[in-house]
Amino acid sequence: MDRRFTSNEVVALTGITPRQLQWWDERGIVVPAREGHRRLYSMGDLAEVAVICELRRRGFPLQRVRKVMHLVQREFGKRLAETVSGASEYHLLTDGRTIYLETSARQIVDILKNARQPMLSVCLSDAVRQIQAEVRGAKKRSGSVLPGGARKTAS
Repeated sequence: MDRRFTSNEVVALTGITPRQLQWWDERGIVVPAREGHRRLYSMGDLAEVAVICELRRRGFPLQRVRKVMHLVQREFGKRLAETVSGASEYHLLTDGRTIYLETSARQIVDILKNARQPMLSVCLSDAVRQIQAEVRGAKKRSGSVLPGGARKTAS
């Protein structure tokens, strides 16, 4: 069974506020599964929240973030976490108007060389790896955590 994270765990792992997380759910930006009134986030959901938080920290407006998420879905037919967790490094570059999603170092250099204004670059793969490492670290610090947040205890 895949690990699921409560809203409180997502907040602790990503630094997002509970209200912001709720708002993103209400707007369909990151929609978790439900168990009664509880929101439960998959690892893919958590990775998307982490990437969105990173983009927001870098000054991306939420509308631009939505475009990035739709671009990844349209181009690759998969969610962001599924796309960037492979062997390739995925870099997002933008000049504020155009968004590029590149895996080739040569393409990235060409985009930067030909840019007529400053470019913002974010390594999406690093953001996903970082949140996965945070989850592993949290798991080690707190003992074995079962799906839904329950902890194993010695009998």
